[in-house]
Amino acid sequence: MYRRRFERLVSRALRQLPGAIRDRLDNVAVVVEDEPSPDQLASAGLRPGDTLLGLYQGVPLTQRTSSYSMVLPDKVTIFRKTIESICASDQQIVYQVRQTVIHEIAHHFGLSEADLRRLRR
Repeated sequence: MYRRRFERLVSRALRQLPGAIRDRLDNVAVVVEDEPSPDQLASAGLRPGDTLLGLYQGVPLTQRTSSYSMVLPDKVTIFRKTIESICASDQQIVYQVRQTVIHEIAHHFGLSEADLRRLRR
């Protein structure tokens, strides 16, 4: 899939978030990269060759204090080639992009991996 089309899928996934969620996104940038770097894998507790579809880097809303100011935006990275590598069709890519965006935005709201696993049950 062309990068531009993939970026539009990410933008669409963000627009489709409920308004109450979109309105609370605070100081967060969402970007598309092809694949995670070794540093990004390490920050997620993974090794080179492991699969990482997206990554949240920042201070979750639940951990921000009154001294939170003058900081760079949190960053949500969606990894295009990684997602494409696990999907067999464009339809699966659309679904996986949406799921990955939701997952990473959940981290911005303070949900941990353990919280997200519990919610999936």
